Amino acid sequence: MGEVVADGGLWLAIPIALAAGVLSFLSPCVLPLVPGYLGYVSGIAGGAERSRRRMVLGALLFILGFTVVFVAFNFLGALSATLYYDYVDILQRIGGVVIIVLGLAFIGQVTFLQRTIKPSWQPRTGLIGAPLLGVVFALGWSPCLGPTMATVFLLSSFDPGRAVLLAIVYCLGLGIPFLLVALGLGWVTTSIAWVKRHIRVVNIVGGVLLIVVGLLLVTGLWNALLFQFQAVIDGFVPAL
Repeated sequence: MGEVVADGGLWLAIPIALAAGVLSFLSPCVLPLVPGYLGYVSGIAGGAERSRRRMVLGALLFILGFTVVFVAFNFLGALSATLYYDYVDILQRIGGVVIIVLGLAFIGQVTFLQRTIKPSWQPRTGLIGAPLLGVVFALGWSPCLGPTMATVFLLSSFDPGRAVLLAIVYCLGLGIPFLLVALGLGWVTTSIAWVKRHIRVVNIVGGVLLIVVGLLLVTGLWNALLFQFQAVIDGFVPAL
C-alpha cells in the first residue's frame, strides 16, 4: 500500500473519487430518499423524536454497510483485472467509452440505465438493521450509481491496493453528506433544498465531468496528464 500512496497520480485520482461520491449523493436516486434512509436506520417511526446521537450512530452504521460492499467490489474487480495486466491500456480505453455512455446516462440520455434494483427483503428498522440497510443500498442502487462507481474503478489502474483506497475515498464522499444531514446542521438542510431545486443542472454538470474523464481515458490523455502531474510533484522542493 505504501507504493500506491506514493504514486503521484493518486493525488489527482483521490479528489476525483471524493467528488464522484458527492455526485452520487446528489443523484436523483439518492438525494430525495435521504430523510427516509436516516429515519429507517435510526428507528424513527410515526414522527416520534429520538436523540440526535442515535441518528448519527445509525448513519455511521449505514455508511459502514455500503462501504464494505463498494470496497469489496473494487478490490475483487481490480484483483481480477490483474490477470489481464498486459492489456491495461486497451481496458482503459474501453472503460473510457463505458464512462462516456454512463455520463450520458447521468445526464438523462440513456434512460434504461437510470434504474435501481429494489430487493424485496428489507432489514429491520433501527441500529441493528442499519448496516444491513447499507448493504441493501449498495446492492440495489449499484445500477444507478454505476457511472460514478465505474469512474472510480478505472482510476484505480487495476491495482487492488489503489482500488481499495479510492473506494474508501468514494464512500467518504457519499457518506459524509449523510452524516452531516444526520447531525442536523441548518446549512446542510438549506444546501440540499437548493440542490433539489437545481437537480437538473447538477446532473448535467456531473454528467459532463464524467464524459470528460471518459474522453481522457479513450484518447490516452489521462496517462499523459498523470505523467505531467508526477513530474510536477517530483520537481517540487520544499522551501524548508
